[in-house]
Amino acid sequence: MDSAAKDEMQPALLPGSSCPGPEWPEQERAERLARGAALKWASGIFYRPEQLARLSQYRSREVQRTCSLEARIKSVVQSYLEGVKTGMWQLARALEAVHGAREALGQARGLLRGMAEAAQTLEPLRERVAQHKQLQALSQLLPRLRAVPAAVAHTQTLIGAQQLLEAYVSLRELEQLREETWEALGGLELPIFERLGPLAEALGQAVEAAAGAAGKLAREDPALLVAAVRVAEVDAGCTTSLEQAPRDWRQRCLRALQEGLEQIHFGTPLLPGPGALEGWLEALRVALPAELAAAEALIAPCCPPHYKVVQLWAHTLHSGLRHCLQQLLEEPELGAADAFTLLHWALHVYLGPEMMGSLELGPEADVSQLEPLLTLENIEHLETTFVAKVQASVAQWLQKALDGEVAEWSREQEPDTDTSGFYHSPMPAIVLQILEENIRVASRVSESLQQRVHGMALSELGAFLRSFSDALIRFSRDHLRGEAMAPHYVPYLLASLNHQSALSSSVSVLQPDGVASGAMAPVEAALDELQRRICRLVLEALLVELQPLFEALPSRQWLSSSEVLDDACERTARFCQDFWRVRNPAVQLLLAEAERTVVLQYLRALMQGRLVCRGADERTQAAERLRHDAAQLRELFLGLVRARWATRWVEVSVVGWGPKAGARPTPMCSGPGGKCSVRAGAARPAGAAKPPRPHAAWPRGGGPAATISRRERGSRLCPLGPAGRRVPRAAPGRTELPAGWPTALARRGTPSTLQPRASTYARAVFLPPLGALCLTPGCPQNKVLAPLSLNCAC
Repeated sequence: MDSAAKDEMQPALLPGSSCPGPEWPEQERAERLARGAALKWASGIFYRPEQLARLSQYRSREVQRTCSLEARIKSVVQSYLEGVKTGMWQLARALEAVHGAREALGQARGLLRGMAEAAQTLEPLRERVAQHKQLQALSQLLPRLRAVPAAVAHTQTLIGAQQLLEAYVSLRELEQLREETWEALGGLELPIFERLGPLAEALGQAVEAAAGAAGKLAREDPALLVAAVRVAEVDAGCTTSLEQAPRDWRQRCLRALQEGLEQIHFGTPLLPGPGALEGWLEALRVALPAELAAAEALIAPCCPPHYKVVQLWAHTLHSGLRHCLQQLLEEPELGAADAFTLLHWALHVYLGPEMMGSLELGPEADVSQLEPLLTLENIEHLETTFVAKVQASVAQWLQKALDGEVAEWSREQEPDTDTSGFYHSPMPAIVLQILEENIRVASRVSESLQQRVHGMALSELGAFLRSFSDALIRFSRDHLRGEAMAPHYVPYLLASLNHQSALSSSVSVLQPDGVASGAMAPVEAALDELQRRICRLVLEALLVELQPLFEALPSRQWLSSSEVLDDACERTARFCQDFWRVRNPAVQLLLAEAERTVVLQYLRALMQGRLVCRGADERTQAAERLRHDAAQLRELFLGLVRARWATRWVEVSVVGWGPKAGARPTPMCSGPGGKCSVRAGAARPAGAAKPPRPHAAWPRGGGPAATISRRERGSRLCPLGPAGRRVPRAAPGRTELPAGWPTALARRGTPSTLQPRASTYARAVFLPPLGALCLTPGCPQNKVLAPLSLNCAC
């Protein structure tokens, strides 16, 4: 800014600056505060009189400070005023420039209005020029445009003749001519090019058809397949100036490859019907590896590397098969055989070395990225379907086997026997074979299916055992009521006992590896219950034989003669003659229960009857009769045991004889599992076995032997075995007498095919106490207790 301009601005600024402005609102307050602070300072400084001598010094110093402050304030205000002057001058200059620009813009607006009017007069001329350019371009393209219809027809002929490369070249020439014409005409398309769209679509369909038949063309005409792929690839790299959607023939070609492959192997007409699934899967097992090999050897060389033909083939076949299997799983008529075949094929064959796990498949197949052929839900559905169908089939087969067995119970012939003379039937082997075969077959698929089938087999075996038990009860009820008399009632019951032994000894074949042993507990309990029920039915038949004889006890005839007991022993021996056709250890249990039943029935008859002994002689005679009966019953069942093992070529070894000086020891048992004495609290002979263990030590929760109370009435049998809280059953081949002498039965000979289970027990039988009477011959205690009456009325 020059000095003249500043001088011109000065007069305008000075009058404004001289005008007094309004006072500050806080000026007076600030002045009061300053005065107060000064007074406070002065009062503090001059508080003492001696400080007044320095007043002149303080005054001069404050004057200097005040002058300095005033000079600084003046300098600041002067600088501020100079800046304001400069700003005002610049604003004035800017205002002059704005006025000049406004005038220039007004002049330009007038010139533009004149040019617009001139341009409107030139518009017809411009249109004439455009038409002239179009006519010039058309005149140059006219020879080529005349040949367009013929070129379109020729291209159509090439497409029909499957000369795809030539047809594509002709099509591209026509499209280039259309683009040139479109540019020359300014975006106007001639009607002569309307047929190019359908022509291009026809060529695209021809390319898709060739790609869809890639497998066939690779063998018969690979040149056509190569031409189709080249057309798709060349078209993918072409661009056009026309505003048209891209044809995307490459993706259409890839899609056609996939759809053609799926249609060949998984088309709707090729889906298997009910029962034909196995053959269809077997055909796929052969066809799919061959298809992959053909893709690698024949189709891959005809396609660019980025097509990844082998991977495309593997994933397409897998997805098509997966989709096809999902459709099959939606059908409700899928049977057990189809479900098993599909599970085994999908989990083992498909992923095995014959198919997707083949070493011949290179890494380009990339089979590791394939999804599972069957989802977990599919596997669960197939396993459930298979187990349900198999369970229904197994139930029918087991029912047929049971019906066939029940039908034989009423025939006129005795049960069949095996080479060893035991009652025999193929029913146990059939039952176990059916169940074991299903478990074994299920193990070929998966462990989960094996566990499901194993649980189903145990469930069906338990149901079969219950049905078998119910059939035996109906058979016994009809026979005892006389509704359907069976000619060989007891032999078929004994044969059923052999069936139970066969099932019990061989049920372990149903236990697969890795399954908890506790899963067999319900079946073992059902087998034990079946054994107890059969024994109960046999003993009920024995009671029917003996009941009329024991009703005459006690009587004078019994006291004077052994005819009643002889007849009972004869009937018992005749009834038990078929026991030797029962296998161990069931025969031991049956003999022990028969002995116990006869003794209890004998004692019950004595307890329920009434016999008056008129003197010491009759009491002595009664005691002798009891000793004689006990010895006779003991000899009866010992003889039955000896006869049983002698018939089967066994050696009977009686151990634990009681020591008695000067005489041959007498066996102190009443049969298999008998007790040495019926007197409560009788002394145990030296060398005898120890008394029974406490209740907590008995296996399977058994208990000590029960005694017969005088209040007991009736002839109903108590439950047998551990469930009836009896003594434990001994292991096969040995009957252990807990309170007497053990009898070891060592069988010699070849064991049978179905061996007894080691957990089977034979129960020991105890003679209940009769007061203080001892049945051991020559016991001195009997002489002291000779005056004894049975239910004495005196």
